[in-house]
Amino acid sequence: MTKMNLPNKLTILRVILIPFFVAFLLDPLALPGAKWIALLIFIVASVTDALDGNIARKYNLVTNFGKFMDPLADKLLVCSALIAFVDMDMMPTWIVMIIIAREFIISGFRLVASDNGIVIAAGIWGKLKTVCQMVMIIVLIADLGGAFEIIGTVLIWLSLVLTIISLVDYLYNNRQVLSMQD
Repeated sequence: MTKMNLPNKLTILRVILIPFFVAFLLDPLALPGAKWIALLIFIVASVTDALDGNIARKYNLVTNFGKFMDPLADKLLVCSALIAFVDMDMMPTWIVMIIIAREFIISGFRLVASDNGIVIAAGIWGKLKTVCQMVMIIVLIADLGGAFEIIGTVLIWLSLVLTIISLVDYLYNNRQVLSMQD
């Protein structure tokens, strides 16, 4: 068994942080400042997302485990926040369903492509979508009121629009995957 490298450890840390993030987010009365602890956990987890990929590429530590787990960890982190927001009446269910459906579609596409020896890199629209979603989640958790309520609403709609654009862009640019035969 090979030793786990730093980028993969950061990815695992992100996955481990998710239940703690959700627990503090959904039960703010459990501990004074629970909302802020949830926010801090989310920010730390988001930073590990940026770090693990950069370290892996810079030091040639890219692994199959990392290629699989890193995007999965990102999806788990963001989707857990979005589902919690539905429970907290902070986001409409239908918007969350569209965002999560996009993630399932892209994951399925990546699996089919991978089975055919094709690696599909994330495009600019997907990266913009992810950054927008993470900023949106931070703004919604912080819940600072006033102008931040408007900013949060704008970010929800912008996340939805970027989700749809990135899905269409991804499907169009990788349409050859649809025509692959067994």
